[in-house]
Amino acid sequence: MFFKNRPAPVSWIIVFLGNPGARYEKTRHNAGFMAADAFCENTGVKINKLKYSALTATAVIGGQSVLFMKPQTYMNLSGGAVSKAMKFYKVPLNNIIAVSDDVSLPAGKLRVRGRGSAGGHNGLKDIIAKCGGEDFPRIKIGVGAPPCADYDMMNWVLSVPSGEDGKLIAKAIKNAAEALVTILEHGVDQAMNEYN
Repeated sequence: MFFKNRPAPVSWIIVFLGNPGARYEKTRHNAGFMAADAFCENTGVKINKLKYSALTATAVIGGQSVLFMKPQTYMNLSGGAVSKAMKFYKVPLNNIIAVSDDVSLPAGKLRVRGRGSAGGHNGLKDIIAKCGGEDFPRIKIGVGAPPCADYDMMNWVLSVPSGEDGKLIAKAIKNAAEALVTILEHGVDQAMNEYN
């Protein structure tokens, strides 16, 4: 595996979904941003250049030039940032990888998929709406469902996981950072076999 900073041409875009600002930093909904941090820790890539309404970086993985994005537009408007970068670099939809939280998966469960619906996730929904469809890989990090049916979902996803949930989610975040490298180097199917 070889990483280094390098400008365009970009052939892949990886978008980590989360909300900017200290208030959201360690919350369940920011599992995507935390996966970006884990990836940066592993590789030395710094996602810190403001471009396309996102913090960005470019690096080479497995011989492919990749743009990494942490949209700064808030979760439900993430698609606008991705769409701008897609158009600029002429990256096809199936070469975008989205990394997000998922409340329908148990805390710590990872799911890699080659395509699919938004599953109620507002960040994925906006990417699908603004970037032309559902045909892009994604890595979903299970953050668990609320403890009871009448628990407010917004309060749940904006809570900071602790105890066993916190440990399981932290491990899944590290695995997500590794899974995206597997997708780029060996394809979605291998990542699904290894991490699902």
